[in-house]
Amino acid sequence: MICHNNENGSVCVSTSVYTDIAGTAASNCFGVKGMAARSVTDGVYHLLRKESMGKGVRVQFHEDDTISIDLHIMVDNGVNLSAVGASIIAEVRYVVTKCTGTEVRAVNVYVDSMMIG
Repeated sequence: MICHNNENGSVCVSTSVYTDIAGTAASNCFGVKGMAARSVTDGVYHLLRKESMGKGVRVQFHEDDTISIDLHIMVDNGVNLSAVGASIIAEVRYVVTKCTGTEVRAVNVYVDSMMIG
């Protein structure tokens, strides 16, 4: 959790806020089917519903009040992975900083699966 203080008081932003914002921003990028999560029972990656966007996201807090974000995604078949990754990184960094005022140190994108059909 990161708290922002000013003369009027303070605002504390929890981990779930960061995961929901980052998951939604990544899912709205071209070529992204959605967020992915690995099943504990069978080890297969599953596409997460809109209500569970944050489960495919991991946020790490740093001493200097910055964060790092890991995203696990599923992409459409035939997309340029390099272009999709760059788009996700830029979009997530921009949206998280704009919505929370927190500097994003790194965004790591993991393509866990590709949807065919």
